[in-house]
Amino acid sequence: MFSLPLRDNACLRPLETWHAEEFAAHMDRAREHIRPWVGKGFVTDSLEGARATLRRYADRQAEDKARLYGIWLDDTLVGGVMFTDFDTASGTCEIGCWLEPAAEGTGLITSACHTLVDWAFRVRGMHRAEWHCRADNVRSAAVAERLGMVLEGVLRETWPYGGARHDKQVWAVLAGEWPAPRREAPAGRTR
Repeated sequence: MFSLPLRDNACLRPLETWHAEEFAAHMDRAREHIRPWVGKGFVTDSLEGARATLRRYADRQAEDKARLYGIWLDDTLVGGVMFTDFDTASGTCEIGCWLEPAAEGTGLITSACHTLVDWAFRVRGMHRAEWHCRADNVRSAAVAERLGMVLEGVLRETWPYGGARHDKQVWAVLAGEWPAPRREAPAGRTR
């Protein structure tokens, strides 16, 4: 298993079926906070529901169609990022995220999402990375902007939640727009 540091006390790791109990406990802390903003099939209310969500992502990863990663802060699962869709034939992927309230405002989501987009373009050769969010989700739209994505349009009343229909924004960045990797100066030299 790998673990990528996001900062000193935070890391990004695959979120797998054996994490079901930890994911269920995390959902207990995050559920009501994230419910309006993520797909209804993702929010779980039980250990079995948590296990089913993780199993669904594991199955889709085995088909190279999705991936799921957790964000651990001080060894506690506090959120995550994912490829909700990964279509190598079209060269398009969609990034998603969630975070419990205690970890908001820490920059973890932007850092983790940057890692996913960079991997999709540089390692997997994807052409386009998308971000979909409810139009009234200001925090989510801000992450898309920080990733250098462009708001391409709004799908009107396509997101049902709480007895109402909400607009959805579609953001995207293309591989050719993604910044070149930073090169480190050779030892002993400065720029």
